[in-house]
Amino acid sequence: MLPPRLRDSRILLVDDQELNLRFISQVLQNAGLHNITTTQDPFAVAALATLHTPDLIVVDLHMPGLDGFGVMEALRPQIEAAGYLPILVLTADVTDESRRRALDAGARDFLTKPINQQEVILRTKNLLETRQLYLDLEQKNAMLDEQNATLEQRVQERTREVEEAQLETLERLARTAEYRDDQTGRHVLRVGRVAALLGRTMGMPEAEVKTLRLAAPLHDLGKIGIPDAILLAPRRLTPDEFDEMKEHTEIGSRILAGSSSDLLQLAERIAKTHHERWDGRGYFGMVAGDIPVQSRIVAVADVFDALTHERPYKSAWPLDLAVDEITKNRGTQFDPAVVDAFRICDAEELVNPAESVPTAFGRDRAGFDRLAGLRVGSRLGRAPTGIPELEADKPGTRIA
Repeated sequence: MLPPRLRDSRILLVDDQELNLRFISQVLQNAGLHNITTTQDPFAVAALATLHTPDLIVVDLHMPGLDGFGVMEALRPQIEAAGYLPILVLTADVTDESRRRALDAGARDFLTKPINQQEVILRTKNLLETRQLYLDLEQKNAMLDEQNATLEQRVQERTREVEEAQLETLERLARTAEYRDDQTGRHVLRVGRVAALLGRTMGMPEAEVKTLRLAAPLHDLGKIGIPDAILLAPRRLTPDEFDEMKEHTEIGSRILAGSSSDLLQLAERIAKTHHERWDGRGYFGMVAGDIPVQSRIVAVADVFDALTHERPYKSAWPLDLAVDEITKNRGTQFDPAVVDAFRICDAEELVNPAESVPTAFGRDRAGFDRLAGLRVGSRLGRAPTGIPELEADKPGTRIA
């Protein structure tokens, strides 16, 4: 008798001789097997194998019409798909060539005619044991794959939580410095969003747009080291005060320096160079293409947002004047390509940009400026004929 764990195995017997089928079927039934399908038609084997999904196929090697070699060739796709589907070959041909061909076609073992019932049971048992071991291994591998998938999902979720926490920390860090001269703390967020819009309009790859969106809000982090008497002064700065104000770029870059994060490395470059000018008359004299493109983008986003929103030391400018001022400084203060992208964008959208890239909190903050009561043109006062805030080489600069 076969062990209980093998008795539910499915057997497919193929022989053109009915007597052989009856004999083998009876031997296997006596051994405890009961799921046995037989056929004398070798052309039906492939369909029967698909229907019954056998654990073992016993096939006569020499049959009229389609011999055992042909049957195994017809079964090849199912044998390969099953991974391990043993075939036991019945044959009176014991030549080496015949056995080699059968093994090459997919045979796993042989029963030599005349058939011995004890040999039938032993060879069937061995092949079914191997088949069962294969199925057990497949099941364990499937369970392991499922466990690995679950573990990977948990790792991804945890990694995402850590990344979100890090991004939230960076966002709050950026807003900490900004609260000193923008009580809503929204300027840095708008600069990030406007920078992302400009970068996307310029054809920047989406991954770089996202990094820019997250790094740009840290551009003024260094203001945390500037005294309130200078940062909040409602007047033009003296030359000494202006020199101290310029230090916020160095302070910010030093705070962000030394990180292995691509995001913080970009934020460091932006913090240090976002007040450089296309014509070389910026804080430290960098010229045109020597200035990182992300800093050139942030320069436009920063100035435009500062012009169109109130600050402790200035009123908001009308939208059309702010747009004209950015355009007027194309090729002098600003990179012409960035200004061209700026002109393509909807100016109203740039004033109160919707969330184009997810924040650290993963939610849309469209319209937050309106909720904060920041209305373009409110308390405008009289616009000056010149804009000292844009003259970065002179004392009095307040777009910082």
